[in-house]
Amino acid sequence: MNIAVAVDDEVRHEARPSASEAGPAAKRIVVGYGFWIFLLSDIIMFAAFFAAYAVLAHATAGGPSGVQLFNQGSVAIETGSLLASSYTCGLMSLAIGSRRYGVTYLAALITFVLGAAFLVLEVREFAGMIAVGAGPQRSAFLSAFFTIVGCHGLHVTAGLVHCSGMRSTLSGCGCSRWSI
Repeated sequence: MNIAVAVDDEVRHEARPSASEAGPAAKRIVVGYGFWIFLLSDIIMFAAFFAAYAVLAHATAGGPSGVQLFNQGSVAIETGSLLASSYTCGLMSLAIGSRRYGVTYLAALITFVLGAAFLVLEVREFAGMIAVGAGPQRSAFLSAFFTIVGCHGLHVTAGLVHCSGMRSTLSGCGCSRWSI
């Protein structure tokens, strides 16, 4: 059996199908493209937020500054919760790839608990700041702080909703909770 394979340079341009004739792009390409658009839009949005925060960091209008407001211990716990949840989310992704659903559920649960712990600490911090009169209306610095951290809280909340939805999707596909 003889099979002829045309090298791309050997095929005339007129013989190649145009983009409209070739059909839609593969799902893998579309999803990948959408992911990068989402990621780049987040980078641009948060870059603008952080630029505003950097400019307004000393614009306290006689109010409290970050050093006076932020408890370093609480900040360390919040940061540790987010870093650990990122790690367990990575473990969950690896477990899904290897079809170890018991590990997937455990990692999803730990990720969810760590994300929820972060949100509880953040809401408690916000309530404490507002109680002492350091709300977003107090100064430009606090407006920027509440905007950035509030958007991040929404991001974490969306992640928790997604994690819950993914768990129910895995449950619905017949995956046993204890299968590995």
